Amino acid sequence: MKLFNKYTAFGLSLLIGGSLLAACGSNNKTDSSSAKDSTAEERVMKDALGNEVTIPANPKKIIGSYLEDYLVALDETPIAQWTVNNASIQDYLQDKLEGIPTISYDLPYEEVLKYEPDLLLVSSSATVEGGKYAEYSKIAPTYVVKNGDGVTWRDQLTDVASVLNKEDQAKEILADYDTLADKTKAELADNAADQSAAVLWITNNQAFMVSETRSSGAVLYGDLGLKIPNLVAEISETATADWSAVSLEKMAELDADNIFLINSDESDPFFQENVWKNLKAVKNDKVYSFGGDSSWLYNGPIANTNIIKDLKASLIK
Repeated sequence: MKLFNKYTAFGLSLLIGGSLLAACGSNNKTDSSSAKDSTAEERVMKDALGNEVTIPANPKKIIGSYLEDYLVALDETPIAQWTVNNASIQDYLQDKLEGIPTISYDLPYEEVLKYEPDLLLVSSSATVEGGKYAEYSKIAPTYVVKNGDGVTWRDQLTDVASVLNKEDQAKEILADYDTLADKTKAELADNAADQSAAVLWITNNQAFMVSETRSSGAVLYGDLGLKIPNLVAEISETATADWSAVSLEKMAELDADNIFLINSDESDPFFQENVWKNLKAVKNDKVYSFGGDSSWLYNGPIANTNIIKDLKASLIK
């Protein structure tokens, strides 16, 4: 199995902490890939924090904070893309974002300023705490997208689309995704009925498991109806983030028929442990590995569509 690990220790702490706080910067690509509406008008909208934000009629220089998936899906090219330590980017979006410069996840004021955005979209309320919202608002209209517990990628897509006046396009994106998910769910029922699956991320001799209702877990268990292993259900009861650490002792209880191994280092000593070697999925050669260029660590219509395609290629023969 060929595995890859592109995340720094700092990036790891951000991912485990829940939502990846992020940001976007700029380069010479200042126009959206979609045509702008010449009849559009400036609007005032209330964001997730209750701020009244004046949205420009046709924003052309958008900075999105870890919202690139939604922007690309809506045919918008941001002027920058999120990074952690100038090392981690969303590789799966690079067919659309190649050459777009990066900006640190924490949106340094001076970096945002130099790109002169005409609209700043922020994915997490925490990003604008401590007076930062007022600072950003001096640069550009700043809109905090719906976020927090209970907010899904569907909610965020719809919110971003409403800001960009693309509600109808968002509905089409969701309809296409649901059609793919429903078709795949039916195919799984015919080809992998009653099979369970777990999603693991192994790094620094530590295993992390995706929660039942978060990230790729929401796709596998919620959208596709795959059986939830007992250990995944147990871990999910107390999970406060997308990924939860699992001890070696608890890992021995994992009874999943299939394991999806994400962005993991094949040289990690964890894979030499007898606990790992004796897992049912490992012994039955039902471990499917995806590297850092995959979308399994992310959320959004593009990320989740890619996850479904990866899963189909793995389980549906």
